[in-house]
Amino acid sequence: MPRRGKVERREVMPEPRYGSRLLAKFINRVMMRGKKSLAERIVYQAFREVQ
Repeated sequence: MPRRGKVERREVMPEPRYGSRLLAKFINRVMMRGKKSLAERIVYQAFREVQ
């Protein structure tokens, strides 16, 4: 049993371009070594290619 109180889960902020929390979670999963802008670029590039 932990001695400290219960840890509150952080709410994921929506992704700025599409306003989607699911996409923000996906970008966070793609991200490596804290390079979020690179992960966003990769995801947006993939979206453009799919369109």
